[in-house]
Amino acid sequence: MDKLSLQRKEIEEVYGKISPFELKDKLINLAEESKKSGTHTLLDAGRGNPNWIAASPREAFFTFGQFAIEESRKVWSENDLAGMPRKEGITEHFIDFAKKHQDAPGIELLCKMIDYGIIVKKFNSDDWIYELVDGIIGDNYPKPDRMLVHVESVVNDYLVQELCYNELLPGKFKTFAVEGATAAMCYIFDTLIANNILSKGDKIALMAPIFTPYLEIPHLPRYNFEVVEVLADEITEDGRHTWQYSSKEIDKINDSSIKALFIVNPSNPGSVAMQPQTVNQLKNIVENVNPDLMIISDDVYGTFVDKFRSLMADLPYNTIGVYSYSKYFGVTGWRLGTISLYEDNVFDKLLRQQDEDKKGRARIRYGGISTEPDNIAFIDRIVADSRQVALNHTAGLSTPQQVQMAFFSVFAIIDKENKYKQLTKDICRNRKKLLSDGLGLDLQEDPFDASYYTQFDLLEWAGRKYNAEFMEYLQANYKPVDILIRLAEQSSIVLLGSSGFHGPEWAIRISLANLNDESYSEVGKVLHKVLEDYAKEWNESKQAK
Repeated sequence: MDKLSLQRKEIEEVYGKISPFELKDKLINLAEESKKSGTHTLLDAGRGNPNWIAASPREAFFTFGQFAIEESRKVWSENDLAGMPRKEGITEHFIDFAKKHQDAPGIELLCKMIDYGIIVKKFNSDDWIYELVDGIIGDNYPKPDRMLVHVESVVNDYLVQELCYNELLPGKFKTFAVEGATAAMCYIFDTLIANNILSKGDKIALMAPIFTPYLEIPHLPRYNFEVVEVLADEITEDGRHTWQYSSKEIDKINDSSIKALFIVNPSNPGSVAMQPQTVNQLKNIVENVNPDLMIISDDVYGTFVDKFRSLMADLPYNTIGVYSYSKYFGVTGWRLGTISLYEDNVFDKLLRQQDEDKKGRARIRYGGISTEPDNIAFIDRIVADSRQVALNHTAGLSTPQQVQMAFFSVFAIIDKENKYKQLTKDICRNRKKLLSDGLGLDLQEDPFDASYYTQFDLLEWAGRKYNAEFMEYLQANYKPVDILIRLAEQSSIVLLGSSGFHGPEWAIRISLANLNDESYSEVGKVLHKVLEDYAKEWNESKQAK
């Protein structure tokens, strides 16, 4: 058996047993081998990181880094060594720097960012600039450990603007800067169970299809939750998936024994934001059936949907908001994410209501960092737990990362015409159009569609273009993995199956973010040819009878 055949056999054997992201690596190996014997190039549309970056705020960041170095050398400069920057006079020093470096990359934007803090936020100029200088130098532990004070304030402004966090609420919310949304997931799960708000065997709900780790983590031995899946089952009259949730599915949450609800909104891989009627149904459930429901909403794709509104705005008391800068700003390698929680929230209420046994265990856990461990807020427990409590004094996202996060945030805030946002939306939507054209399909307009991914259901296509008999033929003679293997083997195109996200078995996920525009036309055309080959085989089998 040759190498390609062995790889194909291995993929067939592990399909459905391992994460789709692990399977993707095996498909890439197959595609790479296939590429060696052909003229096509590898097209990996299985990964979610974009092929663009926000360049301007990076330019401002690196230019500001040069200013920070100059400030350090003013304190102590001895060959390769410099001192720790000082606050006194730092505003005047920055003004002089900006005048001397008027042609430096990003200097105009940098000055606008500094002015935003001073003029709009009313920060003390020395405090604001020094926090950024000391932060970008990275010579101190984060202080406060949850998030730098001025950075948190401007990041919160960004979250309010883009995701409607706390838009019309009287109180504030607290934000913890973390190593991307993946770290946020790990920290939240751990703190929920460490504080006995969730216990092994408790019932939780997941709105699926959903990012695979949300499906896998609850079944780890540490958690072993009972999982209720709420499926995006809504279908149009002509048989198309909308990736929205029917009222019947949302009714599954109408169960007071469900303690927590996990959502990715807009969804992954559906890439569609929750419609208002679903939000209203959730609000009704919380108000009338389960007022203590804990909601964790991952809103990473929210910026790609017009007028997006997070559940943090509609159910702030019950919701932890998770956000990552990775997709919008092309910054997956920086690991920039946030956990946000409204100051009046159900998590702190549940901590206050715990019995003495659970409170006693928490006192032992957090007694080393506070003389009043009962009063440590839930979000601050997340911070402590992120460093195994004992290392709480060294907790927090690295300060250079926090400064970059602040620069991205202010960049988006002062972009009053939303030029950057519109550009990223246009990129994704244009690629979806190119893919649809290649597939020979009409593009369906949807105001809730982020167009960051798209899911293509082979059986849905077969039924609409041909008939139920062809659907039955496919199901009887092939497995969903066959199409993934055929694409990798014949054309070096790598896509992910939807079943690994608990989506339709015969659907595939296509990332619209990480290939050049023309590649999506190619993916569409090749995928269309593969589908027509299946149809040709079906017709030939009928004629043979």
